[in-house]
Amino acid sequence: MHLKSILRMLSAILMIVSLFILACGFFSITEKNQVRVSVSFFIPAGVGLAFFLFMLFICRKDSKPFLTNRDGFLFVTLSWVFASAIGALPFVLSGYIPSYIDAFFETMSGFTTTGASILTNIEVLPRALLLWRATTHWLGGMGIVVLLVAILPTLGFSAIRVIEAEAPGPSVDRITPHISSTAKVLWLIYLGLTGLEVLLLVIGGMTLFDAICHAFATMATGGFSPKNASVAYYNSGFVHAVITIFMFLAGMNFTLHYRLLSGNLRSILKDTEFRVYFAIFAISSVIIGVDLLVSGMYRNFGESLRFSSFQVSSILTTTGFATANFGQWPEVSQTILFFLMFIGGCAGSTGGGIKVIRIVVLFKMAVTEMRYVANPRGVYAIFLGNKALRKNVIYDIAALVFLYFAFFFISVIVISFSGVDILTSVTAVIANLGNIGPGLGKVGPAFNYAFFPWWAKLWLAFAMLVGRLEVYTVLILFSRKFWRSF
Repeated sequence: MHLKSILRMLSAILMIVSLFILACGFFSITEKNQVRVSVSFFIPAGVGLAFFLFMLFICRKDSKPFLTNRDGFLFVTLSWVFASAIGALPFVLSGYIPSYIDAFFETMSGFTTTGASILTNIEVLPRALLLWRATTHWLGGMGIVVLLVAILPTLGFSAIRVIEAEAPGPSVDRITPHISSTAKVLWLIYLGLTGLEVLLLVIGGMTLFDAICHAFATMATGGFSPKNASVAYYNSGFVHAVITIFMFLAGMNFTLHYRLLSGNLRSILKDTEFRVYFAIFAISSVIIGVDLLVSGMYRNFGESLRFSSFQVSSILTTTGFATANFGQWPEVSQTILFFLMFIGGCAGSTGGGIKVIRIVVLFKMAVTEMRYVANPRGVYAIFLGNKALRKNVIYDIAALVFLYFAFFFISVIVISFSGVDILTSVTAVIANLGNIGPGLGKVGPAFNYAFFPWWAKLWLAFAMLVGRLEVYTVLILFSRKFWRSF
């Protein structure tokens, strides 16, 4: 392993995070009586920048080798852990989250775009901390490492290796021939959609600050809101509709946004994953809307559809916003939302979960196997669009889904030792592993994760990381073969 190179790149990650912490610190200066809050930002920012300069000095004469696969996995995992570790300091030093474990949980939840919180009263936090909380979402949505590749493409490592270790989905789609240029395009699209949502939310009556926080959380499919009641605080059909649409857009593969901007609408409509993704969203919204209307939860179908489509978009894309306490909805609606927690958004999106494309491939694999059982002499292939999938891609997807559920079952057993009921433990695990945030039971949209013991919070934070980095990148570090010949 190239440990010095890994440390150099980790220092670059901390430099990026520290600059955003510093920006929030300068914002806190504009607020009244926020001296302690300002100091709580400047100290970790100074530590991160000092570490970057130190590594820059001691590595100034070193060659810059291309990373191996092992280097890439270790670097990406440590990047998210280190970013969360330093990002938790403003909460602790300001005194608003005195426990470092609680602050680490909150920050890991932000960077991994999970949206699970230990805060019982969000609105008492200073605006600078709320902005930092939202910023962790926005940085983690498109990916810290992808941002590093976009702005510092000449660090001397194989960018494709680390992006593959961080990016969601079976493979990384290159929009341009160079991976660094692809990273820049993705971040520009991400920035543009965020800015557009901020503008629309301000038009809808939100303050600029609230609009920025909600747009950061929406495009990152995170779910942190500066309000205790989440988006339900805004009793506005326009605001709900805007956030619903942008959650749906954030759950799409970002290469589709690039095709749309390039005028290639037909390829989007022919994209198998997008068609399935839209069908799941539309069908689930209608069924839940009818169920809510029949049960008398809302006055008319339009109102029922407004709330159902918002919540379906929120859970399917793993955003975690809420406009209603869906824990009190009818059983059919809760059941559909529960299964949506496992699906997630599209590959190449900012959403979590297993991803729609993997569900599609596994379904096609099952159909193909049944055809083979019926006619063993036949020759069958699994197609996505006009392309036949290679067997190694299919095996990789099957193995990842198995590991995903294996980790899910183990985590449910671990969390059950905290004494919570089965509904709470199951949905708490899938809500954190799938980077969703709210679950059902004691972790429903009207509650939080503050009641869990410290060890359970650490395990759930670990589950967030496993889910965000798509299982392999993190769990491979626990293999003996990985550390052999270290």
